[in-house]
Amino acid sequence: MDIRMPRLDGLETTRSLTARGDRARVIVLTTFDTDELVLTALRHGAVGFLLKDTPPSDIVDAVRRVAAGEPTLSPSVTAQLIATVTSGSDGRRQRASLLLGRLTEREREVAVSVGHGLSNAEIAAQLFMGVATVKTHVGHVFAKLEVTNRVQVARTVHDAGLMGE
Repeated sequence: MDIRMPRLDGLETTRSLTARGDRARVIVLTTFDTDELVLTALRHGAVGFLLKDTPPSDIVDAVRRVAAGEPTLSPSVTAQLIATVTSGSDGRRQRASLLLGRLTEREREVAVSVGHGLSNAEIAAQLFMGVATVKTHVGHVFAKLEVTNRVQVARTVHDAGLMGE
């Protein structure tokens, strides 16, 4: 299952399958590995979470393990979850700061404005840009932060301690 799919995303599809008692075992295979997406996938019933850069032989091995009843996670996802659980808010702050470090100064300003709940038109007025330019920056922010919606941008900005900006 991929996170991004047409009509119904992979997380909701996974939730739907498990909610109706379907015996399918879902492995999420995606490029997105944010803590929130991993945890949501697992809460919705996924028994595996692999990144798309996983070697094909490891994917085959994961399918076999999941079919045998063993859950499986990419090593980087496992390390990320351990870091999140053991470091609490300091780990979230560090991860959010690292992600925001990927942004240009202008993208960071846009991300903080998104974090404050501003619409594209409000951001354009506040930062003296055109709405189309804001949309472009928001798209770059989504890609660089590896998120799929504005709430996730806001959470990253909040976790990094930038809501006062």
